[in-house]
Amino acid sequence: MNKQVVSAIILSLGLAVAGLFVYCGIHQIASKDRAVLVKGLSTRDVQADYVVWPLEFGVRGNDISSLYSDLAAIEKTARAFFMDRGFKESDMTRGNVSIDDNWSGYYERKPEYHYTLRTSLVISTSDVERVIANLGCQSELLKKGVILQSYGWNTDFQYNGLPELKPSMVQEATQNARAVAQKFAEDAQCRLGSIQQANQGQFTIESDSYQPWIKHVRVVTTVSYYLR
Repeated sequence: MNKQVVSAIILSLGLAVAGLFVYCGIHQIASKDRAVLVKGLSTRDVQADYVVWPLEFGVRGNDISSLYSDLAAIEKTARAFFMDRGFKESDMTRGNVSIDDNWSGYYERKPEYHYTLRTSLVISTSDVERVIANLGCQSELLKKGVILQSYGWNTDFQYNGLPELKPSMVQEATQNARAVAQKFAEDAQCRLGSIQQANQGQFTIESDSYQPWIKHVRVVTTVSYYLR
């Protein structure tokens, strides 16, 4: 009889211990599945470090040979003007010459000038400040007989320093994400665990609406943390 009681007690204790292990295992698995998904933001405002500035000018007339000569003279004047303002000869590249036949399609009352020749002088430089200072130079060139067309929207301000900027921005975005997750855990009366999953996110570079040489760099990281 005593042996049966002892066996029953041992069996009961074994079942209780096994149940405890099962409960702890289930609780641990359930806790592992508890996580919070948060986003962290990092932004920087930087100045462009390279610019491509296309400047277009043209001439109108009836003799092609004379127009080519006039166009070459205007280009020479424009080059000298910008070199006087501190640009290098190597910064300037001449674009292709285009010819418009203004009489094409007309049979009566043709326009005064038969041809329009256009070309461009493209300034490409890392001296962004110098370009900014000369964006409104059309009136000065006009005094020299050069009618210049410079379209602000066509000036390409570029930023090439993103590789150097990435590490610190990713670090800041991740820290911001962790701060948000930590606050969530405190409000939920949990402990913040390790990272479950993380996504760096895509960097975007946008130009300022009024100062296109100012670039807004932005990255959003998405991080999932375990909750304990």
